[in-house]
Amino acid sequence: MQLFKALSPISVLSFDLDDTLYDNKPVIAAAEQAMLNALAKHAPVAATTDSNFWWQQRLKLAKVTPDIRHDLGRWRLLAIDAGLQSLGLSLCEAGEIAQLAYDAFMQARTRITVQPEIKQLLQQLAKHYQLIAITNGNACIDKMGIGHWFEFSLQAGPAGRMKPYPDMYLKAAQRLNIAPEQILHIGDSHRADVMGALSAGCQAAWLDHHNSRVTVLPHIRMTNVQSLQQLIK
Repeated sequence: MQLFKALSPISVLSFDLDDTLYDNKPVIAAAEQAMLNALAKHAPVAATTDSNFWWQQRLKLAKVTPDIRHDLGRWRLLAIDAGLQSLGLSLCEAGEIAQLAYDAFMQARTRITVQPEIKQLLQQLAKHYQLIAITNGNACIDKMGIGHWFEFSLQAGPAGRMKPYPDMYLKAAQRLNIAPEQILHIGDSHRADVMGALSAGCQAAWLDHHNSRVTVLPHIRMTNVQSLQQLIK
C-alpha cells in the first residue's frame, strides 16, 4: 500500500464492486451469452446476432438519449427492444422478448462468487467501519452473499448519475449524515473511483491492477485489496 496523501479520520468504507471485490469479466461474458441464448430461443430472427450487434444498438440509443448511459440496466433493456424492432418484430412482441432476454442477462449477471478471503476481509472491516457499495453496474450485494456487512448499496441510474459524477458519493454522505471526507472509497477505476470520489470531497483508495501512471493521485494506491487490513487498528 502506498500512501500519497495523509488520511483524515474515516468512518465509512465505500466499495466499488466490479473488478474490485471480484473479477467481473467472466460474469459479464456469461451474462451476455445468457442474453443471446434467450434471444435465439424466443426470437429466431435474432439467432445470428452477436454481442457486437447489441452493443451497436446501445450506441445508437445513447446518441438519441445520452442520459440513458447512467442507467445500465434500462439502457440495455431499451436497446434490446429497439434491436428486435429493427429485425422486424412488432412493438408488442419486441417488448415482451426484450424483457425475457434482459431477465436472462440479469440472472447470470448477479450470479457472482466472492472469494472466501474477500468475505473474511469485509467481515473484519465491518467491525471497525460502516461499509457501503457505490457502483456503476447492477451487481447485487445480497445475491452475492455479502449484503449483511453493508449498510446499503447505491447503483447508478436509480441513485443518480454514474461515477465519476459526484451524485452517488454525495447521496451516500447525506444518507449516513456525515461529511464526504469521512468516506474512503475503494475502486479499480482511476476515472470513476478516484477522480469521482475526490471531486465529491471523499478520500480515495485506488486498486491499481495495471501499474498505471496518472497525474491525479489518490490518497492510497494498492495492488491487492487485502492491503485494506492495514486500516484495522
